[in-house]
Amino acid sequence: MSLLARRKPPPATSGAARAADRTALFDERFLRTLEHLHMVSRKMFAGNLRAERRTRKVGSGIEFADHRTYSRGDDFRYIDWNLYGRLDRLLLRLFEEEEDLHIYILIDCSDSMAIGNPPKMHYAMKVGAALSYVGLANLDRVALLPFSDHVLGRLPPSRGKNRIFRVFEFLRTVEIGGTTNVADAMKTFVSQHKRRGLAVLISDFYDPQGFEEGINTLRYNKFEPFVLQVYDLKEAAPNLHGDLALVDCETGELREVTVSKSLLAAYTREHERYCQQIEDFCTARAVPFFRTHTAIPFDELVLQIFRMGGFLR
Repeated sequence: MSLLARRKPPPATSGAARAADRTALFDERFLRTLEHLHMVSRKMFAGNLRAERRTRKVGSGIEFADHRTYSRGDDFRYIDWNLYGRLDRLLLRLFEEEEDLHIYILIDCSDSMAIGNPPKMHYAMKVGAALSYVGLANLDRVALLPFSDHVLGRLPPSRGKNRIFRVFEFLRTVEIGGTTNVADAMKTFVSQHKRRGLAVLISDFYDPQGFEEGINTLRYNKFEPFVLQVYDLKEAAPNLHGDLALVDCETGELREVTVSKSLLAAYTREHERYCQQIEDFCTARAVPFFRTHTAIPFDELVLQIFRMGGFLR
């Protein structure tokens, strides 16, 4: 059962109605906030941002990387004649070649993400859009992939600030629903994307199967995971009491409980323990991790991400 359940089953809501609730998410004020965040990121990483956030490979670029022994058929133009004069060895100069950095924004759109005011999913979408904007503005290639127990859709990689409007439109119309299964969704993701890059995983991680396998799937397939856990304050400390019939918001499972102060205290401790378990797992594996609740303004969270590192380096 998910960590947060409802007192009674939620009313059925069509995908179109849920999408309509997002029409005001990305207004003119939101766009101005994104531009402010981009300007701040440029000041924080002046001169280094674009160069350091691009992956590199050995190729025919202009920045020296290393030497290797000359082999028959290699281009004579790359022989280091100065070293030949000193060492009497034919060594080839190797250079670094820039590659576009690919950033994948993976947003949990399962039913549990509809909880809260504002819904966690709306908050996650704002954070995802903000990180997308900064990546697009820095000429990285950004893709968006909503998921639940599988990948729900895909906005292909693109670059350039003007592409942010495609991001807005895509997020406004994403279908939501289903159960959380990070492991299955990440297996699908890595099977469909062979170009490695930064994988920003935004979820509440209320996954009965556990969170470890999904994050490890990204790691083992040579993606760079960046983990962001989103929760609502009422999930951490619900205001419930008395005899209740709680219904799981994703599975519909019903459980009758008597909520007392001691039970609420135990639940609060367990919620904190679970969140700390995710953080400890990521920290032990050098995976950037941020935990946030939806009462924190999204732009403050994004600035904190910039300051702490992991997205921009």
